[in-house]
Amino acid sequence: MFSNKDSFKECFLKRLESMCGKGFEESTTRDKYHTLGNMVREYISSKWIETNERYRSESQKQVYYLSIEFLLGRLLGQNLLNLQIKDIVEEGLKELNISLSEIEECESDPALGNGGLGRLAACFLDSLATLNLPGHGYGIRYKHGLFDQKIVDGYQVELPEQWLRHGNVWEVRKPDESVEISFWGRVEASTHNGGLTFKHVDAQKVLAVPYDMPVVGFEVSTVNTLRLWNAEPETFSPHQDILSYKRETEAITDFLYPDDTYDEGKILRLKQQYFLVSASIQSIIASFKKERSNLRELHQHVAIHINDTHPAMAVPELMRILIDVEGLSWDEAWEVTSQTVSYTNHTILAEALEKWPIHLFKPLLPRIYMIIEEINERFCAELWAKYPGDWHRIEHMAIIAHGLVKMAHLAIVGSSSINGVAKIHSNILKNREMKSFYEFYPWKFNNKTNGISHRRWLLKANPELTALIKNTIGEEWVRSPEKLIDLKNHLHQSSLIEQFAAVKRKRKEILANKIAEKNGIIVDLDSIFDVQVKRLHAYKRQLLNVLHIMYLYNRLKEDVNYTIQPRTFIFGAKASPTYYYAKKIIKLIHSLAEKVNKDPRVSKVIKVVFMENYRVSLAEGIFPAADVSEQISTASKEASGTGNMKFMMNGALTVGTLDGANIEMMEEIGKENIFTFGLTANDVLKYEENGRYRSMEYYHHDQRIRQVVDQLTNGFFSEDEGEFESIADSLLVQNDQYFVLRDFASYIDVQEKVGLAYQDRNDWYEKALINISHSGLFSSDRTISQYADDIWKISPSYVKG
Repeated sequence: MFSNKDSFKECFLKRLESMCGKGFEESTTRDKYHTLGNMVREYISSKWIETNERYRSESQKQVYYLSIEFLLGRLLGQNLLNLQIKDIVEEGLKELNISLSEIEECESDPALGNGGLGRLAACFLDSLATLNLPGHGYGIRYKHGLFDQKIVDGYQVELPEQWLRHGNVWEVRKPDESVEISFWGRVEASTHNGGLTFKHVDAQKVLAVPYDMPVVGFEVSTVNTLRLWNAEPETFSPHQDILSYKRETEAITDFLYPDDTYDEGKILRLKQQYFLVSASIQSIIASFKKERSNLRELHQHVAIHINDTHPAMAVPELMRILIDVEGLSWDEAWEVTSQTVSYTNHTILAEALEKWPIHLFKPLLPRIYMIIEEINERFCAELWAKYPGDWHRIEHMAIIAHGLVKMAHLAIVGSSSINGVAKIHSNILKNREMKSFYEFYPWKFNNKTNGISHRRWLLKANPELTALIKNTIGEEWVRSPEKLIDLKNHLHQSSLIEQFAAVKRKRKEILANKIAEKNGIIVDLDSIFDVQVKRLHAYKRQLLNVLHIMYLYNRLKEDVNYTIQPRTFIFGAKASPTYYYAKKIIKLIHSLAEKVNKDPRVSKVIKVVFMENYRVSLAEGIFPAADVSEQISTASKEASGTGNMKFMMNGALTVGTLDGANIEMMEEIGKENIFTFGLTANDVLKYEENGRYRSMEYYHHDQRIRQVVDQLTNGFFSEDEGEFESIADSLLVQNDQYFVLRDFASYIDVQEKVGLAYQDRNDWYEKALINISHSGLFSSDRTISQYADDIWKISPSYVKG
């Protein structure tokens, strides 16, 4: 049906009528989307089946990637691109007077993630399939993903995200592969054949039902699987309160990241994490046993990867199944588990290294807690043997201590590999945050710098730039992104600079039209599009960006002779619903935008835009249009970042701290092609260790700082003077935890350099092309190849013949 446009049109029209029960003229755009989506999924199915059969017949080792988040983005356009049928479909639809882009707009943007963690998981799945590697994702089929953001009078309002409102054409429900998950109850011990056996009794049973989605490789026959689990009620017991049980069960997969301010929310998050882990590992074991019987060899055929600490219970759950269900001894089960599981750490922020209160954990998951307790006892005995009498070290490294279960410690102890996601992050883990564990397990620690899928973030998001690169250096880079480096051989060609300038202006025009449509703001295409889009968090320092804009506003108002390169500041961010401070920053951005954009003189030079409901599909329109990429987190706090790579790949120049992957980007492109500023990670760590930072000194000694900080509370924004008091207090009373004021002067200086550099447009675009040419290093294909070779020990599987 996709062999040519005529056969596609014929099939499309027939399928539309049969599926929708109406003629073409009466059909809606959504009818057309569902028709096309079903046709594409049907086309994928044969490759999907063949891939699974190939993995079984070749008995290849497979990796299972467990993640609480998968931020997929829309799939129709990406699948058409990967299947090499986009042109046929687009031309066929055009002859039917249908716009493919309008059809794509009907697709929900499933927000099954909060940001970088979930998008990284999606890029990894794309690379696994494209590299013909046998690897699958396991996650949760949240009914409501991350909230839809609405801005009302400058304040963030959260609305339920309903990606399943119109169904999901890509998923296949597999009720025959459902598994039971047990909560609450108690554990009974008995003696069998001279040993203890354990049984979880009086448990509340929940059914985990899998929904499989195909993950299509680019221009290959491999189609891997993303399995998302849905929580459904088990057969009812006459002793259960049916309505209460149904409500509690469905709540498990109702919302991504339920509010855990109170115990009820904490219990629900724990349920989600165990639900994901138990369902996934039961499924993995069942699949393994179809082909083999000796579970002592599991690690030779299966790799289980846990993406951050959320799936850390994979360690005790695999132990539970191997011991309680499969009858292995503790030592046998531990040898298998500790060689099967591997763990990626994504943060050094204390709040992200999960710790669960025992009084909640133990009654909810009694058998799992018992196993963790045993793991902890044995681990502490090992520590005692190596460090006799060092109680402080053992207390610090224990998995259970001070009434808490420490999930990162559990993941480290139970894994064969622990990796960070950028060189500096991995070094901080080894030398500071996890130093004790590194000293004990030095062979486990390694680095795997993050990467992004250039198929999503260049080929799909920026077809104009893709065409320009192909015309310049051919198409080999599409399959081997490191070949983008060949662009550097053409920088002497003035025509390349001119064509790139035209592409960038075209993408800026597309974004400007969207801003005009959504925000009612007309922006200058000749201005610098200065962009900061990412999760709203204090350490990412959107506040530093805002204070700089306030400083520019003050200079422009006070000095009529002060001139700058016109600039459009673009923000996009969601703040966690319970993160009061972050939501105040969003309000501050909007209050500043109101002030700037309505000023007759200032608005001719600068504009401030906040793009509502930041998500993958919106990001695809923002990255190609950006001139400047703001990567200004406090040094040492951003593990890697991937937005920095997406901007780089689309020809934006980075303004950044020496943090995360910014450092490796700088090493790759050269200091002259990036704008760095601020404290280094070592500077920050020293301040934190010696406690000598005094933000008030910067407030008193820099008039620019004093002015903008005072404006937060002196009525400058015409709101209640207490509106932004919490932000001012964070800078002065709470001593500016993320060193915003310390880096303020350096940030102003580097932004002045940006403005001057942009005036030489040819030199600017040459730097942009240098960034693009080096961006292939930051492809997720490179990252996944390293995971496959160094950690998972898996090999590509090819179609024979």
